[in-house]
Amino acid sequence: MPLSGEAIRTMNYVDDISVTLRRILAVLPSLTEEERQRVSEHIKGAEPSYDSVIAAVASKK
Repeated sequence: MPLSGEAIRTMNYVDDISVTLRRILAVLPSLTEEERQRVSEHIKGAEPSYDSVIAAVASKK
């Protein structure tokens, strides 16, 4: 069964997220420990979180 346009767009969003995460990983070595801590706190406080999106995808609603 072919995917809908919406499903394909959503998968493209996931690819965009992966690119962003690779960019973050590439920059981390150049940050100070304090900067890394602040970035970590910022990521942990971001909503929706990666985990909440995975839970929504896995739910049967």
